Amino acid sequence: MHKLISCLVLSLNVLLVKGQSDSSFLQNPEARNLGFDDSNRGSSRFRVSFWNVENLFDTRDDSLTRDEAFTPYGDNHWTYKKLNEKWNNISKTIIAVGGWEAPEIIGFCEVENRWVLEQLLKNTVLDKVNYQIVHEDSPDNRGIDVALLYRPDKFEKEGHHPIRIHFEDSRPTRDILHVWGKLVHNQARLHVFVNHWPSRYGGHLATNPKRMKAAQTLRAVVDSIQKVEPYANIVIMGDLNDHPNDESVLKGLAALPDTIKMDTFDLYNMMYPKVGKEGTHKYQGVWGVLDQIIVSHSLMKGYNGLKTHQGQAYIFKAPFLLEPDETHRGYKLNRTFIGMKYHGGFSDHLPIYVDLQLLEH
Repeated sequence: MHKLISCLVLSLNVLLVKGQSDSSFLQNPEARNLGFDDSNRGSSRFRVSFWNVENLFDTRDDSLTRDEAFTPYGDNHWTYKKLNEKWNNISKTIIAVGGWEAPEIIGFCEVENRWVLEQLLKNTVLDKVNYQIVHEDSPDNRGIDVALLYRPDKFEKEGHHPIRIHFEDSRPTRDILHVWGKLVHNQARLHVFVNHWPSRYGGHLATNPKRMKAAQTLRAVVDSIQKVEPYANIVIMGDLNDHPNDESVLKGLAALPDTIKMDTFDLYNMMYPKVGKEGTHKYQGVWGVLDQIIVSHSLMKGYNGLKTHQGQAYIFKAPFLLEPDETHRGYKLNRTFIGMKYHGGFSDHLPIYVDLQLLEH
């Protein structure tokens, strides 16, 4: 399978380069300096990634959710042809993020249901990877959920649980998805949390309590795990709709900006060093780090079969995910929609990933 994936990546890269009409685009530091390792991971490393795929909806009207815009007769005129192009764009990106082989785990947000994931795996180049799906419907009014794909040849899933975030006087939001299991190679246990915290729609200050509630809910679950497994390997990833230096992340989740005084039950935000330097999402001409990877103390120290290091979480800035920004200069994201106008791109967020080093117990 390694040879097949490698050939797919090579073919994809050739097509992408041929598709670029502006050679200066490829020379832009935002697009060029990926810090990307595409070598064969084999049994020595394990790649965990996340991507907000921007409105992966089916074309049908679900009477229980507000998805009318993403139907053939809705505001976005969402057709099967457009959906099929979306699937192909997502699959090509996943293969590219993997490098030599597809990522072992990838978390998604903004997926409507399990069916769109099943078709993604059935009708694209991902049909060769044998990904398994973890998904639960959440109470979000728009009907968008988080989900996780994993490779059973590398990760043995033991269980999963959706974590509900309860608001007293507000509309519901996406669940947090908790998935746990063991790595096939060395049996190291890993807990993964996939997040999509409440948006900033309505203003940052007005919506901040919702994200704080999400952060505190997640922290309580992490605390309960660490009481039983003090050296638990934990990866928290997702679109938090806040930056690493915002209150919900720093105080609500207590994700530290550095490892200087890190203790047994602490969490470290691997994306904090990127604040002000690069980003996963661009808003009004400014790049921000809304998509984050946060890990437990045990993963930083290598206490329990897995280890990562500062500086080893990356934003995947492949050229095909970007395009010239004529309004704010530099480059912007190659999106599926610009407003309600179909653009045919990839997403309004960039993927992120981290490599975990496998250690022998």
